[in-house]
Amino acid sequence: MNLKLKNKLFLSMTLCAFIAHAQTDQHKFRRPLSDVREKWHKLQIPSDLYKNGVTGFEDIRILGIKEKDTIEVPYLVKSRTDQINNTEVNFKLINQSANNDGYYYTFQSPGGLNTINEIDLKFKQDNFDWTARLQGSNDNKEWFSILKDYRILSIKNNNTDYQFSKLNFPNSKYVYFRLNLKSPVQPQLISANISETDTIKGVYQEIKYNSYRSRNDASAKESIIDIGFQEPFPVSYLKVNVQSAYDFYRSMKIEYVTDSFSTDKGMQYNYSPLYQGTITSLQKSVFQFNNTITARLRITIQNNNNMPLAITSVEVKGNIYEIIARFDKPGYTYALYYGSKSAYAPDYEIKNFEDQIPAQLKPIKIGMEENNPSYALKISRPLFENKAWLWLLMAAIIALLGWFSFKMVKA
Repeated sequence: MNLKLKNKLFLSMTLCAFIAHAQTDQHKFRRPLSDVREKWHKLQIPSDLYKNGVTGFEDIRILGIKEKDTIEVPYLVKSRTDQINNTEVNFKLINQSANNDGYYYTFQSPGGLNTINEIDLKFKQDNFDWTARLQGSNDNKEWFSILKDYRILSIKNNNTDYQFSKLNFPNSKYVYFRLNLKSPVQPQLISANISETDTIKGVYQEIKYNSYRSRNDASAKESIIDIGFQEPFPVSYLKVNVQSAYDFYRSMKIEYVTDSFSTDKGMQYNYSPLYQGTITSLQKSVFQFNNTITARLRITIQNNNNMPLAITSVEVKGNIYEIIARFDKPGYTYALYYGSKSAYAPDYEIKNFEDQIPAQLKPIKIGMEENNPSYALKISRPLFENKAWLWLLMAAIIALLGWFSFKMVKA
């Protein structure tokens, strides 16, 4: 082998090593991946990754290394949330009547038997408190009970704007449905959206909190609950357990911490809104929202002039995240890299072809977190910490002083 060929080979090897290093040196942490044997795989993001990863997953990379070659694996991040499919069913109002038991509305399905489990009622009235009863029939003669003593409510004033007028019930299949409303006045029904809702439950993990503080602010007429976690977690579900012998409906909001800072008065937090609605005895005090990674939550309940609610406990859950990845080349050693504050979210084409991803994916194993040995921490150092710059500056000053002295002598 001649010298010229040796130089080319050395240059090629050096370049390959540099490229491989450049692809991995921006990420502080890595986790080895094993059992990569097929083209498509999935892996669950470990809960302890969130403390060192970027919350939006922009910094995640899956890289495969084989001798002098490094490849990047395309992936998608999916949250295992509830999947809700709502199908509106065509019914028409065929009869309205009233007697001593209240007001009746009868709906018929032109297409025959239809399965429904939800009726969303809209009324012209802003304030009402009525009881609903729902029945089903296939001949408009013999009726079967579906719901009874189902309370619907609407309150609108300076402090509250709340409405609960959606009927939820088990799947029911009839040609006719009859709604009975017990009301002292004629309900002004605007619409009744009848539908079948199919919910595929997501995958949740319960989150244990290590700090819980509840207090009542008399001046603001609020109850505030602060919940802290040991580490950041994805949160999407909150249940507030209230012990009450009377009905209630109060405005409430849920916020999450975006950052924190230390002051003379202790640690202070900045919050962003996560959910805003109503906590009421008419519904389960369960609140769901988009999966959000945070280490702290704040619940604020507006009491107005009422006594604070007796909150016994709260339950917090979050949906797990999964990575779906396509491994095009076998024989590589794969690892998950993360922990880069400057990384941009990758743009992979597979997001446009999700229908081509197999429905059944085999999971791969993800190892424990380890420091990335090729991580290069860039530290900005003062310019004049370098002695060469100091000598250069001194030489420039001496030259400038000498020039001024020469000009003065010459003058």
